[in-house]
Amino acid sequence: MIFKTFWRNKVKTTDKKTDIINHLDSFKYKTQIETRFVDFDMMGHVNNAVYFTYMEIARVKYWNTAVKWDWKKTGVVIAKAELDYHTPIFPEDKISMYVRTSRIGSSSFDLEYLLVKLVHGEEVICSKGKTVCVAFDYISKNSSPIPEDEKAKMISFEQLLDN
Repeated sequence: MIFKTFWRNKVKTTDKKTDIINHLDSFKYKTQIETRFVDFDMMGHVNNAVYFTYMEIARVKYWNTAVKWDWKKTGVVIAKAELDYHTPIFPEDKISMYVRTSRIGSSSFDLEYLLVKLVHGEEVICSKGKTVCVAFDYISKNSSPIPEDEKAKMISFEQLLDN
């Protein structure tokens, strides 16, 4: 029996927004990520679930540096998290995460992530991720508007146009 696959011959189309995330210089924030022994699976590379932990670590560092989010006033919950895996990470790899705010709504905003490793002095993309973050009032247990101060800091840091 012979099977022919047609899906492999299809050209994958991308939009301009997808193309932008591939440019490292479009990110204004970068932090190093330290791997731990527990991050590696039996295959000798970082387990796929750990990439989300790396995103969380980088997200908190980003918020503390770029936004200085007031956690006592307004919380943040993750409504959606997605990740595309490209290249495995091994114990000897030195990795860094780029983070940026790419969209700001009234109560939610998007963060994009690029996880890279150094290979012969060049940064190689290991994964691309995105989270939809929602400002959250823990007392009322509902989403809330993004505080104007934090929104202004995100817009200023990322040099976004205020909609």
